[in-house]
Amino acid sequence: MELLLSSIQAVGMVLVAPLVSGVIKTTKAKLQNRQGPSLFQVYFDFIKLLSKDSVLSPTASWIFNAAPYIYFMSNVAVAALVPVISFGNPGSGDAFLLIYLWALGRFFLVLGSLDAGSAFGGMGGAREMFIAILVEPAMLLSLLTVAFKAKTTSLGLMVLAVADSPFSLAYVFAAIAFFMVLIAETGRIPVDNPDTHLELTMIHEGMILEYSGRRLALIFFASATKQLSMIFLFVVFFLPGNPLESYYFGWMLVKVFFIAILIAFTEISTNKMRLFKVPNFLAISCLLSLLALVAY
Repeated sequence: MELLLSSIQAVGMVLVAPLVSGVIKTTKAKLQNRQGPSLFQVYFDFIKLLSKDSVLSPTASWIFNAAPYIYFMSNVAVAALVPVISFGNPGSGDAFLLIYLWALGRFFLVLGSLDAGSAFGGMGGAREMFIAILVEPAMLLSLLTVAFKAKTTSLGLMVLAVADSPFSLAYVFAAIAFFMVLIAETGRIPVDNPDTHLELTMIHEGMILEYSGRRLALIFFASATKQLSMIFLFVVFFLPGNPLESYYFGWMLVKVFFIAILIAFTEISTNKMRLFKVPNFLAISCLLSLLALVAY
């Protein structure tokens, strides 16, 4: 039953993830007095990419071909582990496993960008690994603030532990730290700009510049799924409710779309920072997580 619930959850999150991306894009457009794309534009782009052929670099090997599939499946696996409709089972998922699965997908996507032999791909891959070595410790520390409270790294039991946690200063520090990690890990402004292909600033877009067709569609869907997984983690850990209440799941969806709107507001309120300033940004996240651990 646990495996069935996790599979249903993963499929549901993959299908809903582009809608959350559409909410962010539409909200940004409305806040900037633009018409903006449709809420379902990401779905339309996916269907369009499925009908297109892939153009392969002559230097590409099996790594370039396999990287989008590994990146997609690693994010689907994470979507199955996030405690949304299945929690309380110690074996349902682990915080360290979550981070390793995201690292696996990132590693192969970076290899794919280098395998194409493109200068832009190599630049994007190098920048992605630079961000990765900074964001992974920050993510681990922010999750450990919750794990320390729950006395376990099981994601399901962590959800049950924070459901009864009182509002405190440590809670606020941990929430801000994880939100900063969410911004960095999903490639949003001010760390990265997902809506540009400017050579001097692109990170994630530089890695996938050589991909097209079905492989590019998989990368888009995987990135949207990763974003939704991180938003759900933020909601269940830092905007918790009682999992035993009948309206828990519906109220959780409201919180997810609230965080999506907050991300859009954050993007239009800040500018893309320079690459060498990103360590300072993530150092603040690590410091807030450490303060939360000390406060606990």
